[in-house]
Amino acid sequence: MNLKDLKIDKSWSLFLDRDGVINHRIIDGYVSHWEQFQFNHSVKEAMKELAGVFGRIVVVSNQQGIGKGLMSESQLETIHSRMVSEVEAAGGRIDAVFYCPALDSEKSFNRKPNIGMALQARKRFPEIRFRQSLMVGDSLTDMIFGKRVGMKTVFLSSDLPHIRRGHKTINYVFADLPAFSRSLSLR
Repeated sequence: MNLKDLKIDKSWSLFLDRDGVINHRIIDGYVSHWEQFQFNHSVKEAMKELAGVFGRIVVVSNQQGIGKGLMSESQLETIHSRMVSEVEAAGGRIDAVFYCPALDSEKSFNRKPNIGMALQARKRFPEIRFRQSLMVGDSLTDMIFGKRVGMKTVFLSSDLPHIRRGHKTINYVFADLPAFSRSLSLR
């Protein structure tokens, strides 16, 4: 199946993971201050293109750095506010950011791959239909999250063994968010 077969228009919603998708992931660490937040290459331009395609754009992010005491919710909200502002200044859009501060060991309903953040998004935006949504992420947890609510999934990676491990949960693969965005503009 090709992305163009989906007939994506403004009735569709886009769900994005944050770390590794929008910004540079800190390996074995957390973005706990705005000064540590670095947009991935060409992401702001991609967000502008995606805003022209999707009716809703939502970020869903596990943020257990809060649960570990490495940052406060206030610090995280500052990061998200500045991220949204910079995306908007570049002509893009993020309609909402949902995050789960719980530790993995807490097994929170809101922590991906559980579906709590998807349900929060649909409660805020009742027009969201999961069958007309894409989940874009860089982990198999993101893919499982998307599949559990009936979304199509887009895996951002060039790691073939990782892609093969998640083959049952992955619908599409792109190297990064700009490559995904370009594929939509070629429809």
